[in-house]
Amino acid sequence: MRPFRFGVALYVPGSRAELMAKCRQAEDLGYDVVGVVDHLGRVAPLPTLLLAAEATERIRLNTYVLNASFHNPVLLARDLAALDEFTGGRLEIGMGAGYVREEFEAAGIDWGTPGRRFGRLADLVTEVERTFAGRSRPPLLLGGRGDRMLTFAAAHADTIALTGTAPGAAEGRLALAGPAALAERAGFVKRVLGGRDAELNLMVHFVRITDDRRAALEAAHELVPHLGVEELGALATVLAGSAEAVAEQLRHTRETLGASYFTVLEDDLTRLAPVIEKLR
Repeated sequence: MRPFRFGVALYVPGSRAELMAKCRQAEDLGYDVVGVVDHLGRVAPLPTLLLAAEATERIRLNTYVLNASFHNPVLLARDLAALDEFTGGRLEIGMGAGYVREEFEAAGIDWGTPGRRFGRLADLVTEVERTFAGRSRPPLLLGGRGDRMLTFAAAHADTIALTGTAPGAAEGRLALAGPAALAERAGFVKRVLGGRDAELNLMVHFVRITDDRRAALEAAHELVPHLGVEELGALATVLAGSAEAVAEQLRHTRETLGASYFTVLEDDLTRLAPVIEKLR
């Protein structure tokens, strides 16, 4: 069983001082990874990770996740190789196929078919593997939900990231997969890995450390109305309750789904900290 790892995904633009302070805070709180999203209107991933390396000492640095359609594979692979060197080998490369149609349109990039978007990702992975051939490649994280994406990730990735979303989230709407659907996706990953060892990452969408678990789950229900309160309470992507109860929930998720690496958005940076402390 793999040890726990915890990551935080930054997305809010800010000044140099503000971003560096958040990265230092993540390291001080015991996080293992600082990630940066790749969305228009959000913080730029590669410059931010270079700044994060300057602000911190040990924490890993991850693109969580680069939209393959936004980048020229040859040029991006060059920049990732430089970033890995300049961060002292702390880089982890996360990539995905992209899912927000409006961002593609705003950037003047053809939305195309799912197969076309997957093809761009496959091209990018091929170029990254070529660029790092003959030297140590940073760990590769590939994220997604569908069979084709997860099968590809099982063949290439060191870490496979489950989004924990349902089909309704395909174009940017928050729709969480229910407990049975998430368990099915984790089981599919295990099957397509075919015995190969890979880390499983899970995006946590809601964290509330509180003695009033019911109230926290009702607040989550307002954000995710298609799932009932009881369903949300059984969901690995929703963490609500005391620090000890949430720590036990994460232990259970690791045992049942095989996920050992959990990522939260920066809104939940401090909320998860007491749980991380208990699980060390």
